[in-house]
Amino acid sequence: MTSPRGFIARRPLLAYFILTFGLTWLAWLPFVLSTSGLGILPWHPPRLFGSTQLLGVLPGAYLGPVTSALVVTALAAGRPGLTRWVRRLVRWRVSLRWYALVLLGVPAAAIAATFALPRAWAGAHLPSPTILLLYLPILALQVLTTGVAEEPGWRDFAQPRLQIRFGPLRASLILGPLWGAWHLPLFFTEWAGWPHVDWVMPVEFLAGSTVLSIVLTWVFNRTGESLPLVMLLHAGVNTVFSLVWPQIFPQLDLFRDSLHALTISAGLAAAVLMVATRGRLGMPRDGAPVRPASEGPASTKRKPHVPRHAQLR
Repeated sequence: MTSPRGFIARRPLLAYFILTFGLTWLAWLPFVLSTSGLGILPWHPPRLFGSTQLLGVLPGAYLGPVTSALVVTALAAGRPGLTRWVRRLVRWRVSLRWYALVLLGVPAAAIAATFALPRAWAGAHLPSPTILLLYLPILALQVLTTGVAEEPGWRDFAQPRLQIRFGPLRASLILGPLWGAWHLPLFFTEWAGWPHVDWVMPVEFLAGSTVLSIVLTWVFNRTGESLPLVMLLHAGVNTVFSLVWPQIFPQLDLFRDSLHALTISAGLAAAVLMVATRGRLGMPRDGAPVRPASEGPASTKRKPHVPRHAQLR
């Protein structure tokens, strides 16, 4: 009979997905059944910053992707695997242009895409100075919560393994729906506006997660597998749509219309990247990660040969 450790060593990706879904959904079950969800349990989740979502969602999020990635990496790859995993997690030394692209590009794309929606122009106005002052602190909080909870698992653990086997585009098309499906229990809570939820919303969320996964793959590969940049992009999406977007478009539905805007903006970006990179999404053809732009010639490690056409991707 195969031991759990033997199963994890032979099938680390499958083990990761099983643990991630199982641990998170088990931890989310009280929140889903509480008065903030289906109302089956007479339990009122505590509020923090005026919402039950932080304490209701975050424990399960931390228990899932990042914890599963840590456990599976330690059991399947040992110390060398953990070293590679941690290095990507702290690889923040990349060119400043990437930080500028993420910090400015995410809100610009989200807001521009919203104007494609009906009623978006009516009542739209600039956000208040207070909201703009809160943007960076909330963004930092999102990095430490959503970013740290999710991306060390989805992008740091699963993406490299999937794209070596299937290529970057197919890996994103596999990982994106799984990443989206991991959120599905939350559609039965106030996180998604329950009980005002229909079947279209989770379906569109899966589509939006898939196209956003393609964008995240490109950023991950082009920055030399920098998790801080990926976490910043993910956190930027959450911060824009939870903080700034409702101020600019108070007449639109917070979840439904923001989901439309996310799917449109990420979908257009994904389409451009797929065409521009011919599906490589920043991954060199030899499979080696692109070196971060901040790493100059002082490094003593021999740089793998990357064809010029691959470097442009």
